[in-house]
Amino acid sequence: MSEQSKTPKQARDPDQMRDIAIAALEDAKGEDIKILDVSSLTDITDYMIVSTGTSERHIKTLASRVLEHMHAAGWNHLGIEGEDARDWVLVDFVDIVIHIMRGETRKRYDLESLWDKTFSELLSEGSASEVMSEAADSRKSTG
Repeated sequence: MSEQSKTPKQARDPDQMRDIAIAALEDAKGEDIKILDVSSLTDITDYMIVSTGTSERHIKTLASRVLEHMHAAGWNHLGIEGEDARDWVLVDFVDIVIHIMRGETRKRYDLESLWDKTFSELLSEGSASEVMSEAADSRKSTG
C-alpha cells in the first residue's frame, strides 16, 4: 500500500464519510445496508457499515464503488482486506469501516449482534449515561 493512500486529502468528517459510503453502496445495489454507530464502544472507528453482496462480482463492485465515491470526495482508504476472497471485503477509512459480505458469511459472523451484545454488556456494567460519558471523555483526551 502506498503512503498516499494512508494520508487523508481533507479533514475527517465521519458523518459525511458515512453518508457518502452509504450512497455508494446504494448506487451499486448493496443489500440490507446497516449502519453501526460504535463510537461509544471503541476508539478504532466511529461507524461500521455492513452490506450484503449477492455474488463475488457484486461484492467487488460494491467495494470499487465505495472507493470511487470516497476518493472523489477527497478521502483515501487506509486499507482493504479480502479483495481476493469470495465472501467478505473490508474497506477501512479509519473513521468508518465498511464490511461487504455474502449473505451466508454475514449470517455466520453476525457483526450487528456482536456489537449490540457488546453495547448491552457495557450498559449492564453501568448506566447508559455513564457509558456514553466515559466514551466521550476518552475520545476528547485522544483527539
